[in-house]
Amino acid sequence: MTANVGHEPQVVVAGEALIDLLVRPGGQITPLAGGSPYNAARAIARLGIQAAWVGALSADWFGRQLEAGLVDDGVQLELVQRTDLPTTLALAELAADGSASYRFYVDATSAPAVRPGPLSGGLPPPARAFLTGSLGLVLEPMADTLEAVAVGVPPDRLVMIDPNARPSITRDLDGWRARMNRIMERADIVKASTDDLACLRPGDEVDAAARWVLAHGPAVVLVTDGSRPVRVMTAGGSELVPAPPVEVIDTVGAGDTFGGAFLACLVHDGVGPVELADPAVPLRAARFAVRASAAVCARAGANPPTLAELGGWPAA
Repeated sequence: MTANVGHEPQVVVAGEALIDLLVRPGGQITPLAGGSPYNAARAIARLGIQAAWVGALSADWFGRQLEAGLVDDGVQLELVQRTDLPTTLALAELAADGSASYRFYVDATSAPAVRPGPLSGGLPPPARAFLTGSLGLVLEPMADTLEAVAVGVPPDRLVMIDPNARPSITRDLDGWRARMNRIMERADIVKASTDDLACLRPGDEVDAAARWVLAHGPAVVLVTDGSRPVRVMTAGGSELVPAPPVEVIDTVGAGDTFGGAFLACLVHDGVGPVELADPAVPLRAARFAVRASAAVCARAGANPPTLAELGGWPAA
């Protein structure tokens, strides 16, 4: 899966890479490459869209495994920052229904160690989209670095934010909400789970919180809720996109794959911020993305599908 190597990136994905220590109900522990933006970058590359990942990788064994995963999928590494800090760890405890709860080990580890470095001058000129979120907008100095990149993206390129809220390790939730407010003023697309919305707008009903996000600036808000239909909200209204039925193995990486596949479809179609005003455009991408997400749920771990496994891009 290395066909993308050597080409200029069309999508830049920024944020954390870490190792998920997957704990199954019986107590078995399996280390898996993870991190929401890391998973999303791999999902985009597996769909044949040139992707570059921005983040920090440790020189330790886990860091080398994370790098190997990116290389195998053709994700470009020119924007990666190297560190001798140990790899960040997440303990992902699986419930009987396949859902995961997380505990993070982040202090003095690799993931937060992202500074402006290669992005101090902005995105590479060929890049048509920027995706960030999750711990990338929580852990410092990475969060300040990526906020500055996001708000500085030129207006003719897409910015997509996936809050992927982690209140258990967000030491300043009010500060996180203020950061999200600032970035949403530039964002074209916000993908938010119902849990994200509850964290962002405590006390609001889901629809009210999503409408608040939409009014804050984005052209599209994608509301996910586990196996329930995705709500695609635009200024023209909202529509539900159901996921295809699938026998769930686990849900690790499903949301990341959904977001990556959604953005990949837009970039493949040549969509920019102006074209998002047509509600049919994000709806088409969302229908493609739920298929990609369902494919991940049918196998263990964050293992995004290839374009061939999905039968190609959706018909125009």
